[in-house]
Amino acid sequence: MAYYDTVIVSEKPGVALAFAKYLAGRNFKKIRLGGVVAYEFRYNGSTWLSLGISGHIMNFDFPQEYNRWGSIDPRKLFAIDPIQVIRKASWKYAKALLNVAKKTDRVILALDADVEGESIAFEVMKIMSKANPHIRFERAWFSAVTKSDLIRAIYNLKKPNENLANKAFARMVVDLTIGAAFTRALTLMVQKRKNILPRGKFLSYGPCQTPVLFLVVKRAVEREKFRKKKYYVLVASLGYNGSKFKAQVNLGENREKAYEVFTKVRKYKRAIVKRAEYKDQIVKPPVPLNTIDFERRASHFLNIRAKEALSIAEDLYQSGLISYPRTDTNIYPPTLNLKALATMFKEWEDIGWFVKKNILSRDIKPTRGKEDDKAHPPIYPTRAVTKEDVERRFGKKGWLVYNLVVRHFLATLSPPAQIERQRIEVDIGGIKLEAVGRKIIEEGFYYVYPFERPREESLPYLIEGDSLEILKVELKEKTTQPPPYLSEAELLRLMKRYGIGTDATMQDHIHTNIERKYFIIKAKRCIPTPLGKTLALSLYQNVPEIVVPEVRGKMEKELQKIADGLREPREVIEEIKEEFIEYYDRLLQREEELANNLINALREIYVKDNKNSRSNRSRDKRSSRRYKRRRSSSYTDRYGLRSSH
Repeated sequence: MAYYDTVIVSEKPGVALAFAKYLAGRNFKKIRLGGVVAYEFRYNGSTWLSLGISGHIMNFDFPQEYNRWGSIDPRKLFAIDPIQVIRKASWKYAKALLNVAKKTDRVILALDADVEGESIAFEVMKIMSKANPHIRFERAWFSAVTKSDLIRAIYNLKKPNENLANKAFARMVVDLTIGAAFTRALTLMVQKRKNILPRGKFLSYGPCQTPVLFLVVKRAVEREKFRKKKYYVLVASLGYNGSKFKAQVNLGENREKAYEVFTKVRKYKRAIVKRAEYKDQIVKPPVPLNTIDFERRASHFLNIRAKEALSIAEDLYQSGLISYPRTDTNIYPPTLNLKALATMFKEWEDIGWFVKKNILSRDIKPTRGKEDDKAHPPIYPTRAVTKEDVERRFGKKGWLVYNLVVRHFLATLSPPAQIERQRIEVDIGGIKLEAVGRKIIEEGFYYVYPFERPREESLPYLIEGDSLEILKVELKEKTTQPPPYLSEAELLRLMKRYGIGTDATMQDHIHTNIERKYFIIKAKRCIPTPLGKTLALSLYQNVPEIVVPEVRGKMEKELQKIADGLREPREVIEEIKEEFIEYYDRLLQREEELANNLINALREIYVKDNKNSRSNRSRDKRSSRRYKRRRSSSYTDRYGLRSSH
């Protein structure tokens, strides 16, 4: 292996390739360092190497002797300091870094520019420093994988930020400790009473995962407690100069009184307009797109799960089509050339004319939100490509995600829409009925962002005193409806409000619950399973602090103080541990009741599964015997013999 004047370490192989392309043009050489692809090239008269890893190389774990569940009291885990170890899947990257460290004295850490990326940068530093303690490490900070962004990052290197990394490491330590202690305690309290869990299965608890489950269960319980009520609505179909519309009034729950009003009103042939209001409303375009808002919109508008949507966005980012998709910011920085970005789309798809006429022809004043993490700009497109190009490389969902990002970006630069809110009040025999409508006056940003375009329900233009023909009168019996199960979009919004997880991990906490079979997502709605519901409610009834979202939010605020340099990691870790030891002890005091609740839920699930499995095996055997009989019968019949069956 040759000596390298500079080594670039990226978080992903695609970004490593982009550095090689943009710094060396086509003059780079692809090599392999064990099982890791890297790129050699010359730049500014020196020899460079660019290699990509794959996320975290190291993880926190307990020393080996504390990983025997049956012989270690879970409470002891609160007193143990976890150690950093190489992840099993990352050994090839660790070996490559160790080998490269012997052949260089300068490393540019080009990891993702966020808290997680900073912690991975320090993992790289720890590994490479073992082989060469004299290496000089510098940090490249960028938000888009474009030539200009990457070269700018190379010429504006920073020092690695230890505070950011320590925040991530502190979170990993407390989450491991709390999650492991409570998971083991729940699993063991069930196993020692009733060995009902299948081999390899356990009851999982997580300080982010479980509050997410609680939010889902809380809404499901609200649905169950909801008591439906019947009520009656009087609906009149009205006509005026060829126009038709409906007006209605809620008559309440008393059927007799409702029918009495209906009988009275149906005798009339004309209705009189008592009030007609037509008010213009300006609808502002959406604010720039941050990660959580992107995931919510992908789930709501595209029916693509948050985790999958972010994964697709990561691929688009690595290919230089959009900016870094993990960001808390919804304010464009003044350094971002919005006009140049919008110009890329002046011939794009079916909206190029709109871009030229309504964006590029005027002073661009983008919308702005209220959040700025000072790390990344909002998500925006960095290249204009066709639908065919995107679908060929990333599939149909890749196009849907890219199209959403492009249109959202252009919407933030577009003029507002104007809607007319309409309300007509009519009188029929002393009974007041109301009709509401909506009409789009100025389309504005709706043209490039049809996802938010409202449905038009226009009413005729009337004035007070106008006489209307009554075409039909109906009395409709309706039923109040329970609140729907939480949608994934709503769940993400609540997680953001309470501070559960980060923009990089929120979708993972949802996915973990699904993997653990604590809830499912069906028709965009989060529906808890019997086990998930029992677990969340049992924990809430015994130690509510370990499931309510506010506690996790408080933890995140303390962890943020580490990033801000206001608190030491050890201090925050110990404080959080002490708090959760108290919760742990209270949980164990109620062990009997909690264990019985969980056993009953598990029995319902696994006994039912076993019955279904036995039933299926029995049915398969019967089907097999019938099939053999049919085969035997057809065989004998073929030879003109009578079957003995």
